[in-house]
Amino acid sequence: MLLDIVLILVGLGLLLVAGDALTKGAVNLAIRMGIPAIIVGLTVVAFGTSAPEMLVSVDAVLSGAPGLALGNVVGSNTANILLVLGAPALISAMTVERSVARDFLTMIAATVLFIAVAFFGPITTPHALILLAGLGLMLADNYRSARAHQALTTTDSLEGADPGIAGTKIAFYLAVGVIGLPLGAQMLVGGATSIASALGVSDALIGLTLVAVGTSLPELATTVMAAIRRESGIAIGNIIGSNVFNLLAIIGIASLIGPIPVPDDIARIDLWVMLGASLVLAPFIWLGWRITRGWGVVLLLAYAGYVATLVMRGSA
Repeated sequence: MLLDIVLILVGLGLLLVAGDALTKGAVNLAIRMGIPAIIVGLTVVAFGTSAPEMLVSVDAVLSGAPGLALGNVVGSNTANILLVLGAPALISAMTVERSVARDFLTMIAATVLFIAVAFFGPITTPHALILLAGLGLMLADNYRSARAHQALTTTDSLEGADPGIAGTKIAFYLAVGVIGLPLGAQMLVGGATSIASALGVSDALIGLTLVAVGTSLPELATTVMAAIRRESGIAIGNIIGSNVFNLLAIIGIASLIGPIPVPDDIARIDLWVMLGASLVLAPFIWLGWRITRGWGVVLLLAYAGYVATLVMRGSA
C-alpha cells in the first residue's frame, strides 16, 4: 500500500505541473493563432485548468473504475465549498461579492441537472450529450455576459498569457502537458484503485475522499493565497466555475468513453450533500454575510463530519 500512496502523490504532482504547463502552452498558442482573448478565456483557460480532473476521470473509465470518476467529481465539488472555502477563512475573512450571483445560479442549475441525469443512470452517451449541451449553453451565456461587460478583452487578464513567449517554450509547455497529464492520471488512478481493492472498499468511495481532495488542491492553494492577499472574490469565482465544469464537461466527456454507473449510496446521500454544500453559499451572496473565522470552522467541521461518515460507510 505504501507504493500505491507514493504512486498517488507522484501522480498528483505530475497532474498539477502538467495541467499548468498545458494551460500556459494552449493559451499562448491560441493567442499566436489570433484567437480573440474572450474566446481563449472562456474555452482554452477553462478546459486547461480542468485538464487534470478530466484525464483522471477518462482514465478511470478506461481502467474499469468508472465509480472513481463519479466519486472524484461529486467529492471535489463538495470539498471545493466546505474545505476550500473553510480553510482560508481561518486566515482571513472573505467577502463573497454579489457579482458572482449569476455564476452561482448557473452552478446550482448545473448541479440539479447533474442529479437528474444521475437518477436516470448509469450515465451513458445520451446523458453525456445532455450535460455537454448544458455546458454549451453556459459558455454561450458567459460569452454574451463577457461581451456586455467588456470582460476578458485583453490578453493581460488571461491566466498564463505571455505575449513575448518564444515558440519553443510554447512547444515545451504543450509537450509537458500532453505527456505528463495521461501519465499522472494513470499513476493516480492505478494507485487509488489498488488501495480500494486492498481495503475492500469501492473505487467510488476512494474517489469521494482521497482523489477528490487531491484534485481540489489547486483550488485550495489559490484560495489560501487569495485570502492572504485579500482577493477572495476571484478565488470564489474560480471555485464556482470549477464546480460547473466538473459536472458538465468532465462527466460529460468521460461518459462518452464508457458508461458510468451511479452507486446507490451516491444517489441517496452524496449527490444531496453536494447540492447542500453548494447552497451554503446563498446567504453569503444575497445577505452579504462574510465568511469569517467562525464560519470557516463550521464549514471545516461539516466537511470533517462528512468524511467521517464516508469512512464509516467504507468500513461497514
